[in-house]
Amino acid sequence: MPFVRIDALGTDPARLDALGQAVQDALVETLGVPPEDRFQVLTGHDGTTSTLRYGDHLGLRKDESVVFVAVTMRAGRSPGLKRTLYRRIAGLVHERTGTAPRNVVVTVTENTSVDWSFGDGEAQYAPADAEPAGTSS
Repeated sequence: MPFVRIDALGTDPARLDALGQAVQDALVETLGVPPEDRFQVLTGHDGTTSTLRYGDHLGLRKDESVVFVAVTMRAGRSPGLKRTLYRRIAGLVHERTGTAPRNVVVTVTENTSVDWSFGDGEAQYAPADAEPAGTSS
């Protein structure tokens, strides 16, 4: 159940929806995330009251179609699987919005089961009465 934040220049709802769906489809295809596990914050920046700043880091020239995708998920995926995810996100974003892959910046932040609460003030993946993983009596 990854949590995704997508920031893009422009506030076109159709583009934001296409970006969100592209990322969700990439997560489903590459990581096996259940399709209904969609938790996203999509933010369009108008360039005046809010904007994005970017440079040409590593020689990858960005332009006004830049998209920042931040994925937070539980730890455990291999580097190869993450690389596959990055390629799939960039490919689907390009296919569905015309955004050049060089303009798709993806970051992954990993955490553990206790770092998630889906409501009711509970850590559903790590209940308080359960023994912490890796310990034994």
